Amino acid sequence: MVQTSPVAGPLEGLLVLDMSQFLSGPYASLRLMDLGARVIKIERPDGGDLSRRLYLSDTEIGGDSTIFHAINRGKESLSIDMKNPADMAALKTLIAKADVVIQNFRPGVIQRLGLDYEAVKAINRQVVYAGISGYGEEGPWVKRPGQDLLAQARAGLMWLNGDEHQGPVPFGLAVGDMLAGAAVVQGILAALVRRGISGEGSHVETSLLESLVDFQFEVLTTYLNDGRRLPKRSDFRSAHAYLSAPYGVYATSDSYLAIAMTPISKLAGLLELEELTDYATRPASWFTSRDDIKRIIAERISTQTTAHWLSVLEPADIWCSAVLNWDQLLSSEGFEVLDMLQTVTRDDAVSITTTRSPLRINGVRPLSQRAAPRIGEHSAAIRKEFGL
Repeated sequence: MVQTSPVAGPLEGLLVLDMSQFLSGPYASLRLMDLGARVIKIERPDGGDLSRRLYLSDTEIGGDSTIFHAINRGKESLSIDMKNPADMAALKTLIAKADVVIQNFRPGVIQRLGLDYEAVKAINRQVVYAGISGYGEEGPWVKRPGQDLLAQARAGLMWLNGDEHQGPVPFGLAVGDMLAGAAVVQGILAALVRRGISGEGSHVETSLLESLVDFQFEVLTTYLNDGRRLPKRSDFRSAHAYLSAPYGVYATSDSYLAIAMTPISKLAGLLELEELTDYATRPASWFTSRDDIKRIIAERISTQTTAHWLSVLEPADIWCSAVLNWDQLLSSEGFEVLDMLQTVTRDDAVSITTTRSPLRINGVRPLSQRAAPRIGEHSAAIRKEFGL
């Protein structure tokens, strides 16, 4: 079991002002909070972060969506009306005391508010200022909506998923938002280290598009140095556009089995498949005849249970795994030992079970017991503390 302890995180004592909303920026501040930073979420009085109403199902908790709770646990909320001069003056006072400021406004909006990097730097020379956009700060896509599905569409990513006949297949997750948030956290941490050396702050920027391009660096590098030939996905059980058979997911008699990189010559004997004999001695065919080989394997795999095939393949050091759903994952010993779930609460009886930080620091996984805040829940206390 992973050790749990209320010990101080490595970022304890740092103040993060999160002026972002939806997913990418709040995901970044969540990671910083899990590492010990204090995160004050700046929200509009009239509705707050729009993700409070971004529902993934018909479940809401305390009037807010589950996604808002998941990505904003442990933070404080300060209500600020950016059209109110007194509130803007209070926000700038707080900026002067912050270590990190995060924003993900559309390009141009933050300048109109007078809260762009140069304006914030004039208030606080040491601040690490992080901005996340959809497509960067210039070019023809700047004013396009920086939404995850649209960013996936523009990044070419969808042509790596699914079978060849399916057309483009998007990820079933907001992968651009999460990757951009993770990337900006890396930049923030590096800038904080640099600030400790030079005393100067930094401006950290990324976008959904840049993060999705970087996500594809491995296969893009192949494409760029291979005559720019577009990859061709397998038309049967595709799992990777560039990898040969047997790489894929196969239906067994009771569920599914994933098989990764494995020599066909070795797999043929274990599966007792004479039909693979000719392919076994011709490694080039494992790609050129990828679909034919996978169909032969699929027919054989379908005759027995997943447990049976694991008992045959795993002892032979074949890279394979049962394909688990969430119920199976959460009931597994492998997941249980990681201690990745927690229940967070709030003083209005809100209670929600959610995930924990993926990081362990000195063997300890951070523990957060406070649920996501109500809009402006901490405004009075924050204004009193900072003299706003």
